[in-house]
Amino acid sequence: MFTGIVTDLGVVKRVARGEGLALTIATRYDTSLIAIGASIACSGACLTVVAKEPGVFSVEVSGETLLRTTLGDWREGTPVNLERPLKLGDELGGHIVLGHVDAVARILERREEKETVRFRFEAPQDLSRFIAEKGSVALDGVSLTVNEAEGCRFGVAIIPHTLANTNFGQAVVGQRMNLEIDPIARYLARLVAVGAAPHHPHL
Repeated sequence: MFTGIVTDLGVVKRVARGEGLALTIATRYDTSLIAIGASIACSGACLTVVAKEPGVFSVEVSGETLLRTTLGDWREGTPVNLERPLKLGDELGGHIVLGHVDAVARILERREEKETVRFRFEAPQDLSRFIAEKGSVALDGVSLTVNEAEGCRFGVAIIPHTLANTNFGQAVVGQRMNLEIDPIARYLARLVAVGAAPHHPHL
């Protein structure tokens, strides 16, 4: 479990393609403290560390993750938002983020507004009902509040700290980002759907 508060901006150092995808990512984390088998959110996707060296760690990407995320597009030099898992007792500074990417959202607009930058995104139609004004989303692993939502399009505002410490600083129109909807919205929608279903008592 994560919070969507990015704690390091890493970079892809090596990409190995075969039956799957293996990535080596450079980080400022002290890799001596990262156990093999540990989970790290890499631009929103929870991945397992399979190897490490000083200053870098390696992960393998499953076919399911490749289908739902942007990871298949990553190249050497791609910036990666990193977050280590939440520990019991840690401050929940963002919102509950599972690291299970639902789909990819595309940047439609980037607009400078004084110190902040407003981004407008387009999400898949089937996820639009989970995205509401003042609700939460995670984009490339960054916990954000939705400022506006209409249909499958929504907007967020990015503050200078986030611009400087995540890949949003380099984000451009047309770029795709990993989208995870708020799990609470998902569970509420499921409860409403179940409650609305016809009840057929046993005879």
